[in-house]
Amino acid sequence: MPKGYIIGHITVTDAEGYPEYVRRDTPILEKHGARFIVRGGRSETPEGQSQERHVVIEFDSFEAAKRAYEDPEYQEVAEIRRRCADSTMILVEGT
Repeated sequence: MPKGYIIGHITVTDAEGYPEYVRRDTPILEKHGARFIVRGGRSETPEGQSQERHVVIEFDSFEAAKRAYEDPEYQEVAEIRRRCADSTMILVEGT
């Protein structure tokens, strides 16, 4: 079965508030089987436009990734990210 991923591209606009999102989102997503593959770190954008921070979270399936993202508890915490960063979140099926 193909894996599912949440991919986030993020530029933090409130460096003091954003760590609360990271602290609180992790246990919620892990409850859904999340495995953080990429969480920040060095990156380069040789083509196109990009955000400053990138996150790749693997799940056992696309459906599991979608359930995690749509979890009301996660959506409540995601409001912190929305307040403290400009972000694009993508759900994708992969191999």
